Amino acid sequence: MDYSALPKVELHLHLDCSVSYPVARQLKPGLSAKVFEEEFIAPPKCKDLADFLKRAVKGFGLLQSRKALRMATLDLLETLEAEQVIYAEIRFAPLLHTQQGLSPEAVVETVLEALKEGQQGKAIQTGLILCTLRRFDEGKSMETARLAARYHAQGVVGFDIAGDEANFELSPHIPAFQYVHEKGIPATAHAGEARGPESVRESIKHLHLSRIGHGVRITEDPGVMEEVRSAGLHLEICPTSNIQTDIYPAMPAHAIHQLLQEGFPLSINTDGRTLVNVSLSEEYRRIAHAFHWSPDQYRATLEAAVDAAFTTEAIKSGLRGQILETWGGGS
Repeated sequence: MDYSALPKVELHLHLDCSVSYPVARQLKPGLSAKVFEEEFIAPPKCKDLADFLKRAVKGFGLLQSRKALRMATLDLLETLEAEQVIYAEIRFAPLLHTQQGLSPEAVVETVLEALKEGQQGKAIQTGLILCTLRRFDEGKSMETARLAARYHAQGVVGFDIAGDEANFELSPHIPAFQYVHEKGIPATAHAGEARGPESVRESIKHLHLSRIGHGVRITEDPGVMEEVRSAGLHLEICPTSNIQTDIYPAMPAHAIHQLLQEGFPLSINTDGRTLVNVSLSEEYRRIAHAFHWSPDQYRATLEAAVDAAFTTEAIKSGLRGQILETWGGGS
């Protein structure tokens, strides 16, 4: 099956982990393909999440001007549209892009403007999720939360926490999540990746979540699985990324098939198209090779992604129609 020709939805995609080589070369003239591969793309198997995240530094390091942010955003939208992604939520941490003098507001506005520009005349719709990071202090998390509230009506659709969950506490970030919750902004959180199921339990308890980024290690604790199920949380699963960070040795060992079979609402995502070095269509192909999924199973994940998307019911209705028309209505 040619997955690249069928409409897809992606909810977990980091802008600064998706800087393509052509864009990087324009921003850093003389950058060779070999150096780009070594510095921007994580190896197929890293020691752990912290090792994996070391490669993300190069991506946001390049995106420190309005020009760079605009180029990277427009390029990513072209990549998404080329493989029939009809809806995408793109996330990034705006405070990482102020190293050369841009204000956080200018960073967010530049990306929002580029998203609007890149969608004109295209078949793709997008939303922007703002991330705080585990290594940030309470003040930086709250600053990011206030940015999410300020631009919520202008294209920012949600709030997230990313980064090294194994080595940084959640407690400094709880006030920021309380703030966005009070403002009516939906939230997701990276959890159940590096630190196992306990980080999911902690996040559910404190963060007012609608979704969990990754969350795959809930299968290690039936109690946490039940908490996720009871809360109705959607899992944003990034299979190849989980293999790179050595949660699983290879795709056949991944929990995605078990979670789908057990009825958890989940979506398939790339995490970062450059850092992980994968397209969404390739993720689908790898899952098919490992688990022999039917079109009905893929359609179930797409419908779950639409249900969990941080967007309007009107947009969701249109997306559902496109998915049903092309992926079929089930047997």
